[in-house]
Amino acid sequence: MTRALEHWLRVKSSTFCPGCGHGILLGAVVRALDELGVDRKNLLFVSGIGCAAWIPSPHIKADTLHTLHGRAVAYATGAKLFNPKLTTLVVSGDGDLTSIGGNHLIHAARRNLGLTVICANNQIYGMTGGQTASTTPVGALTATAPSGNAWRPFDLVKLVLGAGGRFVARWPVSRPRPLIASIKKGIQSGQFAFIEAISPCPTQFGRRNRVDEVTELYRRMDADCVEAAEADKLSPEERAGKIVIGEFGDV
Repeated sequence: MTRALEHWLRVKSSTFCPGCGHGILLGAVVRALDELGVDRKNLLFVSGIGCAAWIPSPHIKADTLHTLHGRAVAYATGAKLFNPKLTTLVVSGDGDLTSIGGNHLIHAARRNLGLTVICANNQIYGMTGGQTASTTPVGALTATAPSGNAWRPFDLVKLVLGAGGRFVARWPVSRPRPLIASIKKGIQSGQFAFIEAISPCPTQFGRRNRVDEVTELYRRMDADCVEAAEADKLSPEERAGKIVIGEFGDV
C-alpha cells in the first residue's frame, strides 16, 4: 500500500464485488486529495445510497454524510452554504445522482456552488437489483428491461453543461491518471464541478448482458471510449455508441 493510501484509507480491503471499477475510483479520489494536500479537518464527503455511495464511508478517513437515496447533492448544498470553507465532495452512483437525484444535480449546477460531484457510472442500478437507470444504453438487458432497454440514456456531460456546470469531465476508471487530474482540477476550481467515472459492474451489468469475463467488460469499455478531439473527426455513423471522454466546460 502506498503512503497516500495508508494516509487516507481506514480499511485495507473493500466490500466491492470482484472486478468492480469502484475500487479504482476510490484509489483515484484519495490520490487526488493526497496530491492536493487537502486538510481532512476541512473536508466533507456526502453520499447517497448505492454501491458507489460506500466509496467515502467506511473507506476514507474523513467526515461523511451518508444520506437518503437521491439526496446527496441536497445535503451537500446545505453543508456548503453553512460552511463555505469546507472542501465538499459528493461521491455516489448514476442512479442516485442522475435518476432519483437528477433534480438536485441540475439545480446545483445552475447555482454554481463550490461542490465537486463525482459520479460513478456503471450504467445500471448495481446494489438494488440491476434495474434500468437513466444511463443504461439502449438495448442493454436489466432486471426491469429483460428484452433490452428501449429508452435513450442521458449524456451526463451534456446534461450538466446544459444546466450550467462550469467544469465537467468524463473518464473510464481504466485511465486513472487523467481521472485523478480532473478530480484535482474540479476541487481547485472553487466552482461546481462534475466528474463522471465510467465504472464497470460485472455482477449486474456484465452478468445480465452475458459478459462473463471481467477483462472482456473492461476491454469493451475501453473500445467504446474516444477522446473528444478524436470524436470530432468521426462521422455520425462511426461515433454512434461511442463514449466521448475528456474535460469540458470553461474552467
